[in-house]
Amino acid sequence: MRPDPASFLPLRPVDFILLLSLVDAEQHGYALARDIAHRTDGVVQLGAGNLYRVIKRLLEEGLVAQAARRPLSDGDDERRVYYRITPLGSRVAALEAQRLRTLLASKSARSLTPLGDRA
Repeated sequence: MRPDPASFLPLRPVDFILLLSLVDAEQHGYALARDIAHRTDGVVQLGAGNLYRVIKRLLEEGLVAQAARRPLSDGDDERRVYYRITPLGSRVAALEAQRLRTLLASKSARSLTPLGDRA
């Protein structure tokens, strides 16, 4: 029996960000860490230990898998392991994105102002 994607919600923020990083392309660990830092304007910076702990959990849950193919690149290190989002991971990420859009569309969320704008 396949797991219900909704049973994974709500996702931990770092899990969602990592899944988003894999939506467009397979990536190795160091590239994922850089992409996550870039996506979050440096707010989330994962060290190797934390990054691989998250990856391990997502592998166990079936949201991420090791990529079967490697990119064709002369500068690529053969020891790198590449990861990809699974079809289940894509469905879970899409549901989480919808959940967050719904939250942000609420009247309460629309009335919030950034901390720097408060008098």
